Amino acid sequence: MAGGITDTGELYSPYVGLVYMFNLIVGTGALTMPKAFATAGWLVSLVLLMFLGFMSYMTTTFVVEAMAAANAQLRWKRMEKRKEDDEDEDSSSGVSDSDVLLQDGYERAETRPILSVQRRGSANIFEITERVEMGQMASMFFNKVGVNLFYFCIIIYLYGDLAIYAAAVPVSLMQVTCSVTGNHSCSVGDSTKYNDTDKCWGPIRRIDAYRLYLAAFTLLLGPFTFFNVQKTKYLQIMTSLMRWIAFILMIILALIRISRGQAEGHPSMAQLSGIRNLFGVCVYSFMCQHSLPSLITPISKKKHVNKLVLLDYILILAFYSLLSFTAIYCFRNDTLMDMYTLNFTNCEIVSVAFIRYFLGLFPVFTISTNFPIIAVTLRNNWKTLFHREGGTYPWLVDRIVFPAITLIPPVLVAFCTHDLESLVGITGAYAGNGIQYLIPAFLAYCSRKDTQLVFGSGTVNKHLSPFRHSFWIVFVLIWGFSCFIFVTANIVLSESKL
Repeated sequence: MAGGITDTGELYSPYVGLVYMFNLIVGTGALTMPKAFATAGWLVSLVLLMFLGFMSYMTTTFVVEAMAAANAQLRWKRMEKRKEDDEDEDSSSGVSDSDVLLQDGYERAETRPILSVQRRGSANIFEITERVEMGQMASMFFNKVGVNLFYFCIIIYLYGDLAIYAAAVPVSLMQVTCSVTGNHSCSVGDSTKYNDTDKCWGPIRRIDAYRLYLAAFTLLLGPFTFFNVQKTKYLQIMTSLMRWIAFILMIILALIRISRGQAEGHPSMAQLSGIRNLFGVCVYSFMCQHSLPSLITPISKKKHVNKLVLLDYILILAFYSLLSFTAIYCFRNDTLMDMYTLNFTNCEIVSVAFIRYFLGLFPVFTISTNFPIIAVTLRNNWKTLFHREGGTYPWLVDRIVFPAITLIPPVLVAFCTHDLESLVGITGAYAGNGIQYLIPAFLAYCSRKDTQLVFGSGTVNKHLSPFRHSFWIVFVLIWGFSCFIFVTANIVLSESKL
């Protein structure tokens, strides 16, 4: 999910970075993957998961390369500024270099290869020491239209994130607390299919309970959107610990049930109708590109960072496969919940009440801590998008309008639907597609052009992606645009059948 990893300047080892990346990628979105696996078929799901993991790794290396190029340009421009200041001081004695006769320093910075910079420190010019966020890289390498499209994509993705969060917490609370039998802890994961109009408590329907929980969630966490919040290290540790306890518990419980011969799942090999949601879920579950600057910059030794990232992706792929395969063989397709943790709130599957409640309410705790962070991030992106150099916002716009346009749309979406699989699928397939594929590919292409223009064609970025041939950039762009067309056509055809 979106959000910073560490405070600026706090360094850690490559292996700690590996753990941080694992925790960043394997978030709450993974809980929607088992149902998507069951809907699309295990063979199709496995092949698509592996392919999308490979594509995400490729674009991750593109972002790392662009970060190195951005660091090089920032470092070089500071060197140029210092050199110009030195030349100004020496101008009274008539001392000037023959290669600095251009009047416009900015024009020189954009057109002339600076060989002196390469001689002074070519080994370190591309070292990633400053955190350059994706928005700043977009401003450095894209034109005005590209920058606006970047912020549009980021904003849509964060809106999707908030809508998923706003729906997931009330869904979990509704499923755990509502029951027509009066034994709420045993009714969630059984074979009974509930409708939104079914009774929850007395005259209160399930959909009414969901909306009451949504209102409470909005009233409790919504006000944080109007202030600045910061994720603390201890909150990270607590939520990460809870997440891993929950994931490991679910895998172990499913394996125990399968080993005892109580497995009910008979997944099909392929169901093409489920690919649309599976695609969105897989894209969403490999998302980390927007947080790479916060993650990669503090790593103390970055020499083998691409190999480290590759190892992380292999481990994440294995983990997703283990979680999804144990789920689809343990439970029947029609009983798998949008939020996989809810399958373990049935007392026939888990006899210990504490574990049932812990897994059922797990998304509530972890998502509630992330919601204010994502909301403030989205609010700040809105401010950046409309910001003009030297301008300030009126108090009403700054403190009321921007937080309101951040909070209201996702809450309205969550009010209208709590179909988490579709929310994750659409967010991943559209905005996630742009952030994970298109933006990194354009960043790699534009940063390579700028690097050659500024430093000369012979300069080699020490963090150049292993996929350095331009074919890979074209391949990613074609794949990304094809995905837009495929998902849109699939949605249109599905709606027309209805």
